[in-house]
Amino acid sequence: MQFSIWHWAILLLLIGVPVFFAVRSAIKPSQNPADPVGFGGWLMLLAIGQSLSPLRTLAAIGSSSDGYNQLMLVPNGPMVVYGESALLLAFLVLQLVVVVAMLRRSPWFKQLFLAQWLAIPVVFILDAALVSTVFRVRVGQVVTGNAIATSIASFAMAGLWVAYVYRSVRVRNTFTRVRASAQVANA
Repeated sequence: MQFSIWHWAILLLLIGVPVFFAVRSAIKPSQNPADPVGFGGWLMLLAIGQSLSPLRTLAAIGSSSDGYNQLMLVPNGPMVVYGESALLLAFLVLQLVVVVAMLRRSPWFKQLFLAQWLAIPVVFILDAALVSTVFRVRVGQVVTGNAIATSIASFAMAGLWVAYVYRSVRVRNTFTRVRASAQVANA
C-alpha cells in the first residue's frame, strides 16, 4: 500500500497539530511556580491514555490467542508462545507500575514513563529475535512492514508524550509527592 502526499498531510494534521499545541503549552512559563498542579489540560489526556494502555496490551494478548493456539501445534511453537507471552506480560507489568506511579503522583513517574517508552522498541526487537531464532528464519520473514510501521508510530507518539512530560510545568508541579513523614516533620 502506497501513501500519497495527501495521506502524509492528513497524518501530519491529525498528529502534528495537537502535539504542537501540547508542546507549546508545556513550554509557557508559569507566573506562579505553584500553578498549574494536578491532572488537567494535556496531562489529563496523557493520564487517560496511560490508564488505558494496559487494556490495549491485554487486548493484544487476547487477539493473539488464535495464533498462539496454532503455534502450540508447531515444533518449537510453545517456546515462542511462552516467550512472547512473557515479553508482553513484562511490558504489561511495566505499564501498570507507570499507572500506579502516575496515580500516586510519584516523582519516579517521569523516569518510569521514559523506561516504558524505551521498552516499546526493545519488546518489538526481542520478540522478532525470539521468533526468528526459535524457528531459524530470517527476521525479514517474521516481521511485516505493517508491524514495523505500527511499532514506529507507537514509539513516535509516545516519544512526543515523553517530551511533554519532561518539559511541562504542570507535570513538574504535579509529580513531587512528599512522603507523609516529611510532611509531619515540616509541620
